[in-house]
Amino acid sequence: MKSVLVIGIGRFGYHLIDQLNKAGDEIMAVDSSEERINPILGMVTSSLIGDATDEHFIKSLGVENFDVCFVAIGDKFQSSLEATSLLKENGAKYVVARASRSVQEKFLLRNGADSVVFPERQLAEWSAIRYCSATVLDYLEYPGEYSIFEVKVPDNWIGKSLADLSIRNKLHLNVLSIKRSDKPILEFPADLVFEEGDTVTVFGADKDIKKAFGINY
Repeated sequence: MKSVLVIGIGRFGYHLIDQLNKAGDEIMAVDSSEERINPILGMVTSSLIGDATDEHFIKSLGVENFDVCFVAIGDKFQSSLEATSLLKENGAKYVVARASRSVQEKFLLRNGADSVVFPERQLAEWSAIRYCSATVLDYLEYPGEYSIFEVKVPDNWIGKSLADLSIRNKLHLNVLSIKRSDKPILEFPADLVFEEGDTVTVFGADKDIKKAFGINY
């Protein structure tokens, strides 16, 4: 369980809080609008109405006590930039800031953000890969151009085993799980033979995954 501060309760902030709450984290929510605070009261440990660009207000939050501070302000970039800077100046351990354009990322990183997220762009990328590929069922992006993909087993894998395909040595991929008849197989021998309808979850470099499964995104 982590202690998390979320500043800005727009659409992104709301869904972020919803997921953090499901994970059992302790959450403090901050927004300048009571109207935006009210819908999340049942999901957070505490909440405050205040101006995140006010240094005295930021100091009063005890930001150094949170494991992660999210700046989820989406409509006023100047406010996001100021809040990010104030958090870091007042001892925040790790600050994640929201951006909508690459130029904003540069400014946020220069002003104290440890990491920057692009909710709309990242969702668009996920949607394009997920729904415009005939084989991809889901994917999770990792830093450094690595990913986890769940894909339909290619036709040329059917009737062959992991050992036959030499997936790790030839394709440079690690098989994490196999799903058969909607049931995951987490422990599997090297001689397990792939069947039609199987799906496989693999981890590896993006370039290797795309080459192995013919993904063009």
